[in-house]
Amino acid sequence: MVQGPVRAERLSRLQGVYAIVDGGSTATPLALVAAFLEGGARVVQLRLKDAPAGDLFRIAVESVALCRVRGALLLVNDRPDVARCAAADGVHLGQDDLPPAAAREILGPDAIVGISTHSDAEIDAAKAAGADYVGFGPVFATRSKGKSPLPPPHGIAGLRRAVERASPLPVVAIGGITVATVADVARAGARCAAAIAELCAAPDPATRTREMARAFVGDGHAR
Repeated sequence: MVQGPVRAERLSRLQGVYAIVDGGSTATPLALVAAFLEGGARVVQLRLKDAPAGDLFRIAVESVALCRVRGALLLVNDRPDVARCAAADGVHLGQDDLPPAAAREILGPDAIVGISTHSDAEIDAAKAAGADYVGFGPVFATRSKGKSPLPPPHGIAGLRRAVERASPLPVVAIGGITVATVADVARAGARCAAAIAELCAAPDPATRTREMARAFVGDGHAR
């Protein structure tokens, strides 16, 4: 599907800290969204895998409103139906979720569709399937767990190779990224640095997000 001006504008804002709201946090999802935005996150993803559809929809609607005020993107994990109903900016899919083409049928031409990848073959498949960006990881060892076992960490060298292979699609790096390592992630060419535990489990998520955002930009290496 041809990329129209609305989706292109949304993709132009896919950069910097990509904060993921996880259902395992002790803070409420909306409190985390507000804190991440206060700290300067440019992208927020709702990753509430155990939330009933109705609750996820309500949280998504309120999160979209918060993100609009800050000019940030709001993506919903796994659920293109909820993303569309809540007027979110798009969806993030895992390898076991709907294929990008099916998600696009639900969301329409203006939404962002991203997909998680862990290998060259998955990057190639995501590009062929029409994804707008690829999530790649784990870059480092991670405390966050998905539905399937993760491969060993790829490291910065692996991330750099993934960025080259995914081109021209932007890459969202994920997996064990911290304030101390996010500058290396930016220098490797990742458009965004995604984080779950580093932000959700922080004593002050807004301050930790701000620290990560500043470190990502650093001396101008962010793309």
